[in-house]
Amino acid sequence: MILLFFFSLPVDAQCAMCRAVLESEEGQSTAKGLNNGILYLMVIPYILIGGIGYVLYKNKKRKKEES
Repeated sequence: MILLFFFSLPVDAQCAMCRAVLESEEGQSTAKGLNNGILYLMVIPYILIGGIGYVLYKNKKRKKEES
């Protein structure tokens, strides 16, 4: 799973309306920034859920070893 984060293909994560407006812009700097922002917002919930799952796993494993 971690390898997917490092070896993923670049993707465009814009809605159709955003894409239509941003394609007319020269330089595409705003479009790249918007794509990065959308991808950043998509990753945060997965990191949080993964972190919580890891903590729960470690706690359960530690309690099992104690008993």
